[in-house]
Amino acid sequence: MKEFQTYSLENGIRCIHRQVRSSVAHCALIVNAGARDERRGEYGIAHFTEHALFKGTERRKAYQVNCRLENLGGELNAYTTKEDTTLHATVLRHDFRHAVELIGDVMFRSTFPERELKKEREVIADEINSYKDSPAERIYDDFEDMIFRDSELGHNILGSKASIARFTTESLHNFVDRTYTTDQMVFSSIGSFSAATARSIAERYLSDFAPTLRSFQRVAPAEYLPFDTALARHTHQAHGIIGTRGYSIADERRLPLALLINILGGPSANSLLNILLREKRGLSYNVEATYTPYSDTGIVGIYFSSDHGNAEQCVELIMGEIERLRKEPITSRRLSIAKRQFVAQMAISMEANEGYMLGAGKSLLLYKDIDTLEEAYKKVMAITADDLLSVANDALGALSRMLYK
Repeated sequence: MKEFQTYSLENGIRCIHRQVRSSVAHCALIVNAGARDERRGEYGIAHFTEHALFKGTERRKAYQVNCRLENLGGELNAYTTKEDTTLHATVLRHDFRHAVELIGDVMFRSTFPERELKKEREVIADEINSYKDSPAERIYDDFEDMIFRDSELGHNILGSKASIARFTTESLHNFVDRTYTTDQMVFSSIGSFSAATARSIAERYLSDFAPTLRSFQRVAPAEYLPFDTALARHTHQAHGIIGTRGYSIADERRLPLALLINILGGPSANSLLNILLREKRGLSYNVEATYTPYSDTGIVGIYFSSDHGNAEQCVELIMGEIERLRKEPITSRRLSIAKRQFVAQMAISMEANEGYMLGAGKSLLLYKDIDTLEEAYKKVMAITADDLLSVANDALGALSRMLYK
């Protein structure tokens, strides 16, 4: 049996299913529409729309949407990123059809009643306040705003209190009609039933909606200009990010870069920066490196927090470690350990069926294909020390810095 089976509905929604032994089923409808697709004057509307999807449909009131799966012991949730919006559900396997029916109802029949939007504005305003109180989160968006200055990617997902105050029922419907098109959707599922069963249920509850096509194209980001910025935030600690733009999801160098970033500051205690800043010198409790690819670009970021007096030393040590990666090939022993570690992290993440289901769906949406763990293993094991040296020189050259003082 294939690890994944794919099919398409008549209205253009692509689907993917994996059969596993479990009493729990997961499913999601992933839309290739996010904060990047907002126009000037509507920043924050993608995230606001995601919240508003739960506020009533042509068939259900808000409390009926929220209780439909919860009364069965399941759950319905959603999230928004720069490039996609995902509506996902978890239920017992025999309640799978109820989850699919509700997802279809919420995604295609939401009414966005003004009385509910008024309440949700206050909820999101509180979310914005909470976010402003967390410098470890806020600095990522401030950094990305500057990395992608004057571009569609250069504004945060939540928007501002002023922008969300302008959103109306009509503006949300207009955004959905323009961006939530069926040719940009993937339905992903995983559960203890066949692909034929999943398809039958998906066709019943998702195929009746009219096919729609996207009528716009995303604009490539503006030219990247490195910067060095310090902002006064009056925080108990200094927070910093050093980073640059990275490769897109379509770039063949994406995987070597992901491996390099994992070596530099991945989640393991033996990452180069964790050993350098925390274990050897005790300068930072939290240091991590991340790589986020987008459809036509990407971003690499190295984050740390420290006492104010140690911030400049942290920056110097991080920059020194990056320079070493750019000049000295990784030893064969270190490379072998790094590959095994990276593959093991992928395998462990796939043990969580929900995450596996979401990753498979997004992969189909973006790549129009899925890599099995075995295929991913072969690609990782084929990476050489020269590949990493080349990527380090190319991707970690023009670095920018931002510091919260």
